Amino acid sequence: MKQVSIIIPCRNEKNYIEKCLQSIVSCNYDKSALSVYVCDGKSDDGTIEIIKSFSTQHPFIYYIENKQKTTPFALNLGLKASDSDIKIILGAHAEIHPEYIQECLKVFDQDPQIACVGGIIENVYENKTAEIIGKAMSSSFGVGNAHFRTGLKDGYVDTVAFGAYTKDIFNKIGYFDEELIRNQDDEFNFRILKNGYKIYLSRFIKSKYYVRASYAKLFKQYYQYGYWKVYVNKKHNTITTTRQLVPAFFVSFLIVGLCLSLFSKMFFILYFLLLMSYVVLGLTSASKQDAKLSAIFPIFKTFFILHLSYGLGYLRAIIDFFIIHKEIKKEEKLSR
Repeated sequence: MKQVSIIIPCRNEKNYIEKCLQSIVSCNYDKSALSVYVCDGKSDDGTIEIIKSFSTQHPFIYYIENKQKTTPFALNLGLKASDSDIKIILGAHAEIHPEYIQECLKVFDQDPQIACVGGIIENVYENKTAEIIGKAMSSSFGVGNAHFRTGLKDGYVDTVAFGAYTKDIFNKIGYFDEELIRNQDDEFNFRILKNGYKIYLSRFIKSKYYVRASYAKLFKQYYQYGYWKVYVNKKHNTITTTRQLVPAFFVSFLIVGLCLSLFSKMFFILYFLLLMSYVVLGLTSASKQDAKLSAIFPIFKTFFILHLSYGLGYLRAIIDFFIIHKEIKKEEKLSR
């Protein structure tokens, strides 16, 4: 039986970490072949006590202090503490299906070139706002071809959430980039593909995720995604995925189109028609997620927040990293 490790970066997650760990304890995998490393960034809300309680009851669960408090540093702490054959990255907001590990192992057996596998996320809604956000993020109009959210594809992809990785891949391409406060998994998965390995998504690999319940947090999250995506592009001197460009073009269109419309009636008409096309497509996509009128407009609003925040973050990063050549200091990373 293969040895498997699960690494969980964590900070101030008292409302979720117990459910996450309990789902692992309840999974149908031999616990003698399983180890769990919860890398906590100095939580002060009672999270550490919950982790240590689980660790006392279940010796295969380990608490590790993450003094740097950043996600990639936490991931690398857990990865380096483990010598398992397969290493799984999991969020503290997530719960795994009882057969999660077995389904991951089945995919690895298909092709020795597969270095990472992942599955489908089932959103868990804690309130109405969370439900709206979750439905928007399950739409291809909202997040493009992020198949782990939309569940529209089973096969080779460019990235997955909560990936399971072979032990050897870390020896061959290194660990997660500790300079990145966001997009560290996307950047790592890009390196996997760049080195000739494969990433596979299986709809039989299932997890639950507790969706963020705040539009303000959603805006900040996707702004950071867009911002750090440019940083990744600069490091690799390439565009890692084409879908990342769409929100930036959208925001550029909003700004430039508005300015040109002030000076030309022809541009105003074109600008208006294109905006209406976006609205029609957005409302149509929203209605496919939920046909109720009370949900369609909030879902459309969420689409707009996703696109606007990501695009603004992307454009801001272009200015910072390519025009004024800004260097990101450690304290700035922690504040973003």
